[in-house]
Amino acid sequence: MIIYFIPAVIAFARSVRNAGSVLVINLFLGWTLVGWIVALAMAVRTKDRDPGPDNRRAG
Repeated sequence: MIIYFIPAVIAFARSVRNAGSVLVINLFLGWTLVGWIVALAMAVRTKDRDPGPDNRRAG
């Protein structure tokens, strides 16, 4: 049972912006292998960085 919720645990531990979405996908679609992999991918993807004054796009 713990393995089933690994994507949600990772998402909340990493404080990703869409952790709630990861939990919902994991809860309802995690029983399918595809749903579990999608939730895991969402949980471990690179966090969005705030653009600092040097990283903002012009225009």
